[in-house]
Amino acid sequence: MSTLPRRDFLKTGAATLAGSHLLFGASESSWAATPVVEKLPVTALITAYYPVSHADVIVTKILEGYAHDGGMGPGLKLESIYVEQAHPHDISQDLAKKHGVRLCKSIDEAITLGTDRVQVAGVMSIAEHGDYPFTPDTQQKMYPRRRFFDETVATFRRCGQSVPYFNDKHLSYRWEDAIFMVETAREMKFPMLAGSSLPLTWRFPAVELPRDCEIESVLSIGYGPLEDYGFHALETHQCMIERRKGGETGVTSVRAAIGADIRATEAAGEWSSELFAAARQVTPGMPNDTAAWKPTEVEYENYRYQPAAYLFEHRDGLKSAVIMAAGLAGGFSFAVKLKGQEKPIASWFKLQDWGPFGHFAYLVHAFEQTMRAGRAVYPVERTLLTTGILDRCMHSMAQGGSRLATPELAIKYQAADWTYANHPQAPFHLSDQ
Repeated sequence: MSTLPRRDFLKTGAATLAGSHLLFGASESSWAATPVVEKLPVTALITAYYPVSHADVIVTKILEGYAHDGGMGPGLKLESIYVEQAHPHDISQDLAKKHGVRLCKSIDEAITLGTDRVQVAGVMSIAEHGDYPFTPDTQQKMYPRRRFFDETVATFRRCGQSVPYFNDKHLSYRWEDAIFMVETAREMKFPMLAGSSLPLTWRFPAVELPRDCEIESVLSIGYGPLEDYGFHALETHQCMIERRKGGETGVTSVRAAIGADIRATEAAGEWSSELFAAARQVTPGMPNDTAAWKPTEVEYENYRYQPAAYLFEHRDGLKSAVIMAAGLAGGFSFAVKLKGQEKPIASWFKLQDWGPFGHFAYLVHAFEQTMRAGRAVYPVERTLLTTGILDRCMHSMAQGGSRLATPELAIKYQAADWTYANHPQAPFHLSDQ
């Protein structure tokens, strides 16, 4: 098995790593760019493609520019797409016709363009949204991420070539699939990038924990559906705590407290009221009075959201929590108490909600740079761990909030030096909203 020859795509060498950086100017419509480099051809494997779907906020940036306005975009060229389900408001057909993109009937065709060679520099799997069943016990949506990966690998093996692979969001609804995917990518030696856009979005205030910091207590707040948005909350949490002393070593147990048990675990000191208040204080529109929050189900736009407290014991002795706070506005936030510091540090992870959801630009950029560098710019092990934690949280809830030992989540890795959106070294800058 060989990777696709890099000379075919990386003719400008290592200097191209910064070549496609854009600077978002003083407004959403004002753009400036460094000289354009040769665009890398990619394919996208999609479950459903309609306005404001994940396919739209990722793939349309390649076709229409970062602001979906015909302006500057990534250094990528979409050669082909495979769309599995025809959504009532599908936009893939019109966009493909407009931009001369090949609509394919199979994943193999999307990667090879009907030949015996891999014809793209990268494969993007966006298996989010669409009509798929739920697991009967845990109610996890069975998106075909593992199947998309398996069919891609089958094509790589048939052609004797492989290229970098991007998996949007968690690797699978099932831990066994996730570890298989990561181990297969390692065996075949192709870079794999995965995960949420949350680690790359804007933080207010801008917080990056120092490497090798010592964490005494830590908590993150999320909202929305417990699986779909729970994953984003876990990635928010993990991208911060992975910088602690010794790096990430894994998780020994997971528990999902639900109902009245949420307040009981707070009273027992399993999550910090002080940090919960600190995280709320930095979040616009969110009161910081922890006692005022009532952890009850809420209904919003015909959906019912259940609160939960995800509680973790880490292999290095750290205990941490993610509170899925149904009924609270504001999104995702983080708070931590570092050793030797009297007051918590807190930050709000802002989601840019204008039109094309601008924070996804940083996710697209991360995969572009993975292709140009020939290695993942941040470790897939982060998403392997968050995938495993989420799966175990869903099983814990299905078992009434029981604590589950997780020896399989002994995942060790070090944080990468990859910057987030409002870091001084970030490639893009968008004016504060």
